[in-house]
Amino acid sequence: MKRLNTLILCISLILSNCLFAENSCSTLAASALKADVKTAFKLGSLFKNHMVLQRDQPIPVWGKAEVGTTITVNFADSEKSIVVDSNGKWRIDLNALSASFEPKTMIISSSVNEEEIEISDIVVGDVWICSGQSNMQMKVGGIPEIKALIPKSSNIRSFTVKNTVAFEPQDTCEGIWKNEQPNSAVAFSFAYFLQKSANVPVGIILTSWGSSSIEAWMPREMTKTVPHFKTIMDEFDADIETKNRLKTILDGPKPWSRKDDVFLRRQSNILYNAMMYPLVPYACKGLVWYQGERNTRSMHGMATKPWFSRNSGMLKYGETLKEWIKSYRKSWNNDSMHFMVVMLPGYGKILDLGKDINSENPNAHSWAWMRESQLKALELPNTSVVNTIDLGDVKDIHPKDKLPIGKRLALLAMDEILKSDTKSCGPILKKTKIKGNTIVAYFDYAEKLKTKDGKAPTAFWLADDSKKWFSATAKIKGKTVVLHSNKLLKPKYIRYAFTAKPEVNLVNELDLPVYPFRTDTFQP
Repeated sequence: MKRLNTLILCISLILSNCLFAENSCSTLAASALKADVKTAFKLGSLFKNHMVLQRDQPIPVWGKAEVGTTITVNFADSEKSIVVDSNGKWRIDLNALSASFEPKTMIISSSVNEEEIEISDIVVGDVWICSGQSNMQMKVGGIPEIKALIPKSSNIRSFTVKNTVAFEPQDTCEGIWKNEQPNSAVAFSFAYFLQKSANVPVGIILTSWGSSSIEAWMPREMTKTVPHFKTIMDEFDADIETKNRLKTILDGPKPWSRKDDVFLRRQSNILYNAMMYPLVPYACKGLVWYQGERNTRSMHGMATKPWFSRNSGMLKYGETLKEWIKSYRKSWNNDSMHFMVVMLPGYGKILDLGKDINSENPNAHSWAWMRESQLKALELPNTSVVNTIDLGDVKDIHPKDKLPIGKRLALLAMDEILKSDTKSCGPILKKTKIKGNTIVAYFDYAEKLKTKDGKAPTAFWLADDSKKWFSATAKIKGKTVVLHSNKLLKPKYIRYAFTAKPEVNLVNELDLPVYPFRTDTFQP
């Protein structure tokens, strides 16, 4: 028995040693395999031939490479190096440069195998991201007066981000820099007038997709600051059917059917992951935002039907927009990043279905409430809102009068560039005074008030605490407008241009229209 026990012990030791040796070999093999997988040396998607770099700001250049590699960037008589971090990522911030039309070459080199990437024909000027939905996407060819600008344009370059979605934030996107204007009527006309005024190269990064909500362009981190967005993303995470359909579309044949295309772009967050996150932190002057139509399907938001109405609605859009701007500035680490919001123009549709109310009534649930929300962006510094209250189409959600929008964007951009004390915008209500049976409205940015047609100002409404609105008689008196209504003995509140598509004629010395406003706090 003693000899048997000794034999069993010997066999056990032999087997243990064999297993230990096998596990050690497996571990060594896995380590060897892991070490053999190297991160390819590459740059962020925007670093390509013909790119425009932002003037007067530090210029981040970034990419991926093998851990521990030394990356060196040579550009404009400057050389900087850095060691790739443990995640295989690197970033070098070049010194700020003045604007220059002279094409330059950037050389990025890696210490491994002496690899080198050369980017040529680089100029330095002003870079703007242009984003939003279909009215930002509307092509140049459909607007004859903007198409006519092409032969006269110069020193405009563009990078158009390919439309797609992703479940997680992506490091790269598809697109190339072109030595030509962007194929967006708004973005091109803006770039055209900006380039003529600033006399520097202008680079437009166009990333837009029709039917998309603001939530489509929001990072997941905003679930911490926007309650309804947290609800949306919680629902998305639990919706296995939707996620499976998205995967099937992405893995399936291209191009997508229109039905699948629409399904993709009406989702929340996943557009940001694929079409905005890869742009961070490319140096830029700011972002032009023409979006909001998708969020006008309800007043209070989070409608249950149709499914793509799960968004802020009109009343919560303003606070959502402000949080969105703050989130992007945090991502870019740039509190002075300028945001220019294009106000939604006139459009006749209202939400009061089944009610005896028309689109010309200031109580109607019209786009007037969305415009009010968009104007909340002005509560943040380094923001502008392009006033379009005199533009639009009663029946067409895609109006063709895009040229004035481009001009007004360029005026506001020049204000930002010049750090001007005056604003190239229409009059904004400053204060009101009640004087007997009249109310006097005072305005900022109005050296002179006038009407385009020489007639009395239109689109003013007055009310008292009864909440009944009456059309007002208006008269210009210097830099003020005096209002009264024969139907009100003691008017207390004003609404101006607060209907679906108001007919307005009041402008300042720059022929720019007065911004819509209301002085009451009545709930819709």
